Amino acid sequence: MSTSSAHRAHLGWFKRRRDLKVDDITIVDKSQLNRAVGAAALGNAMEWFDFGVYGYLAVTLGRVFFPAGDPTAQLIATLATFTAAFLVRPLGGLVFGPLGDRYGRHKVLAFTMIMMAIGTFAIGLIPSYERIGMGAPILLLVARLIQGFSTGGEYGGAATFIAEYSTDQKRGFMGSWLEFGTLGGYIMGAGTVTALQMTLSEADMLAWGWRIPFLIAGPLGLLGLYMRLKLEETPAFRAYTEEADKREQERLPLIALLRTHWRQLVKCMGLVLVFNVTDYMLLTYMPNYLSVTMGYAESKGLLLIILVMLVMMPLNVVGGAISDRLGRRPMIIGACMALILLSIPCMWLIGTGNDWLIFAGLMLLGVTLVCFTSSMPSTLPALFYTPVRYSGLSIAFNVSVSLFGGTTPLVTAWLVSQTGDPLVPAYYLMGAAAIGIVTMWNVRETAGMPLRESPPAVESRAEAVALLRSDQPVTVDPAPPALSQPDRPAGPTQFAPGTA
Repeated sequence: MSTSSAHRAHLGWFKRRRDLKVDDITIVDKSQLNRAVGAAALGNAMEWFDFGVYGYLAVTLGRVFFPAGDPTAQLIATLATFTAAFLVRPLGGLVFGPLGDRYGRHKVLAFTMIMMAIGTFAIGLIPSYERIGMGAPILLLVARLIQGFSTGGEYGGAATFIAEYSTDQKRGFMGSWLEFGTLGGYIMGAGTVTALQMTLSEADMLAWGWRIPFLIAGPLGLLGLYMRLKLEETPAFRAYTEEADKREQERLPLIALLRTHWRQLVKCMGLVLVFNVTDYMLLTYMPNYLSVTMGYAESKGLLLIILVMLVMMPLNVVGGAISDRLGRRPMIIGACMALILLSIPCMWLIGTGNDWLIFAGLMLLGVTLVCFTSSMPSTLPALFYTPVRYSGLSIAFNVSVSLFGGTTPLVTAWLVSQTGDPLVPAYYLMGAAAIGIVTMWNVRETAGMPLRESPPAVESRAEAVALLRSDQPVTVDPAPPALSQPDRPAGPTQFAPGTA
C-alpha cells in the first residue's frame, strides 16, 4: 500500500448503517468500565497531589534546596524549577501520544504512572543543599522534568481511556470522574501539607517533615500501576486495531496528523485555553491574589479555596451527567458566557475583604469552572478520530497548558503589578471566555453519539438491538478527503459517529 493510500485508509472502523450488526456494536462491561475510570482518575489525582504539595511547600523547598540568603530569591528559584515541568509537557505529549495510538492506551498509561511515581518519590529522597551543594537543586530539576515529561502523556491518555471505555449515553458522567480525581488530589496534597505544618515544628519540617508528602507517592503509584495493569485495552482501540490489521494499514505519521487534523488541534487548544485559564486562575492564583493584592490572611485564603474545591467535587459529577442530557455545547458556551457576565462582579466580591462575600465570589467562579471540568474530559477526546486520538489530544492539550494555563498566575500577577488594577483577573477570564465561545461555536455536538470512527457503545445487548431497530437519526461526518478510504462510499447512508 502506498503512503497516500495508507493515509486515506487511516480512519479505521466504519460501516453503512444497513450493514451494521449487533456484534459490531460495543457492549461495555460495567465492572471493567468502573475500574478503567478509577485507574485513570487515580493517575490524575497523583498529578495534582504533587501540584498541591509542591505549591504549598514552595517556601520550605526553597530553604532546603537553594543557598541560604534572600528568601524571595529562594522562592523564585523553587517556582522556576516548578515551571520547568510545564516546559517539557508538550515533549511528553509528542512522545507518549503517538505511542498510545500505536501500541495501545493501556500500556502507555501504565508507563506514565510509573514515571510520575518515580519522579515524585525521588524528590523525597534528595539530600539538602547543605549536604551536597548544587547537586541538590540539579537533582530536584531532574525529578521535576521526569514528572513533567510523564504528565505530558497522562491527561490525554486518561481522557482518551475513559472516553473510549464509556457508553455513548454516559460518556460525560464517566469523564467527569477524571476531574473529580484532580480536585481530590489537590485537596489531599493541600491537606497533607497543612496537617504537617500544624503538627510539626519549623525545624522538623525543614529537617524531614517536607519529605513525607513526596514519599507517599510511592505507595500511591504502586496502587495506580496495579489498577492499570489489571485493565484491558479500550473497546474502541481494539475495534480499530482489528480493522486496521485486516486492511494492513500503516500508522499515520506525526507530520500527517499535524497537517491533516490541524483544525481539530486548534479547536482543542482553544477549549483547553479557557478551561485551564479558569482553573489556574481560581485554584492557583487566587490564594496569592488574596494575600498579596488584597492583604487577606494567607491561611484563610487557602482554606476558602479548599472549601470551594470540596463543594466542586460532587457538583463535577452532577455536571457530567447534565452534559449527557443537555449537551456539551450548551454547558461550555454557557460557562463562557457566565465568565463574561460574572467575572467583574466576582472580583468585586473577592475584593470586599468580607469572608462570606469572598467565598461567594470564589464559589461563583468555582461553579463556572465545574461546567468546564465536568464536560471537557468527554468533549476533547471526541474531537479526534480513534487512530490519532491519543496523539492529537496529548499534543494540543499540553501545548495549550504550557502556553496559557501554566502561565496564567505569573502573567496575571505581573499585569496587576504593572497596572495597579485589581480587576485584571476578571479581564483575563473574559478574554479567555471569548476565545472559548468562538471555539465551541465551531464544534458540533457529541453528547450521546459514538466517538469519531468508533463503533456505537451501549450497556447491554438489548440496548444494541434497540439501537438498530430505532429510527434515531445518526450524525454523519465524512472523513477528510485526504484520509477517506477509497474502497468505501461516502454519504448520508453511512453509520458514522458524531462530529466535533
